[in-house]
Amino acid sequence: MRKTVHIIGAGISGLSAAVRLSNAGCEVHVHEATQQAGGRCRSYFDAATNLTIDNGNHLLLSGNRHARDYARAIGTETGLVGPARAQFPFVDISTGQRWQLDLGDGRWPAWVFDESRRVPDTSLFDYLKLAPIIWAGADKLVGAAVPCDGTLYQRLVQPLLLAALNCDPPEGSAGLAGAIVRETLLAGGQACRPLIARDGLSAVLVEPAVKLLESRGATVRLGHELRRFAITDGRVNGLDFGGDTISIGPDDAVVLAVPPRPAAALLPGLKTPTKFRAIVNAHFRFDPPKDAVPILGVVGGLVEWLFAFPQRLSVTISNGDRLVDMPREELAQSIWRDVCKAGGVSGDLPPWQIVRERRATFEATPEQNALRPGPVTACKNLFLAGDWTATGLPATIEGSVRSGDRAADLVLGRANA
Repeated sequence: MRKTVHIIGAGISGLSAAVRLSNAGCEVHVHEATQQAGGRCRSYFDAATNLTIDNGNHLLLSGNRHARDYARAIGTETGLVGPARAQFPFVDISTGQRWQLDLGDGRWPAWVFDESRRVPDTSLFDYLKLAPIIWAGADKLVGAAVPCDGTLYQRLVQPLLLAALNCDPPEGSAGLAGAIVRETLLAGGQACRPLIARDGLSAVLVEPAVKLLESRGATVRLGHELRRFAITDGRVNGLDFGGDTISIGPDDAVVLAVPPRPAAALLPGLKTPTKFRAIVNAHFRFDPPKDAVPILGVVGGLVEWLFAFPQRLSVTISNGDRLVDMPREELAQSIWRDVCKAGGVSGDLPPWQIVRERRATFEATPEQNALRPGPVTACKNLFLAGDWTATGLPATIEGSVRSGDRAADLVLGRANA
């Protein structure tokens, strides 16, 4: 008899769990409270720019094994595109200096020994000083583990960790930062090739998963918000959606893949992160120059990463709490000035959109990282998934997919808690 699994939440963690369970032959039912799958990783049509845009400019790396396996499972790995080699162009808009970090395509960081490939004006010794972070404990601060000043920090470490942790790196968890360094810089260029969903996050990571699930007989119900679990003898035996109730059989399971606040409301006493940080994204309807690079690192200004898409230039600014209440037009003008400097373009402010995710990620500090729960709950047939759970990574797409895979494996009895 097929095992039936109900997945609460159709974000990336919920969808990855659903696909993995469907691949294993389970009968899968996905319930999403909102009217759109994808959670914080989705696309939508924006009337201000007359373009389909993503709510955030999510960047994957070639070493994100779980995320790439998920894309392969839903048939869209070719939709994640990037350069053939792990090269990252940068510009300092305060000085005009441009350079390219060339991590190559090897399996170990040979690039640090080549002056022409590493960050300008840095020495091998500068990189060796980063060694303490590689195996730092989760309770240690980045600022207590490695120097947070100097050329290497300003031009590489700070941009990398700011994007990964979404908080000012010195106050971030050195344990989480070390996980990022081990899986990227320390793993060589073969793990660091940047990948983006050029056709949009929904088209590459969300809609194909929904279609695959439905083609196998799974259901994906939107606007179907879970109100309460019915729990008896340490097992979930019912799901209350307000207007309807679903019984859970003795051999069936549930995966809860929702953000921390609704998770805590559904499971009183569940320990979750309580502090969050914003990310600000800006999108401009503007044809990029023909020689524009797909991804440009920017230092010395407000903008941190500049993405070139067909008909669009997009920007990401992490740790964006300071910008969430800034007047939108003023913010758009400030960002556009940086875009012009970084991208070598000019002109008046084109059609634009600002997307401010106030609770984009949990605060990746040691204190908040310690509040992340594992996948196992007090109910034997209920498991947690989400980038805010204890994945060992900051809140990233890779961490989200890993959490979904882990929850699915626990349902199937293939993993230890």
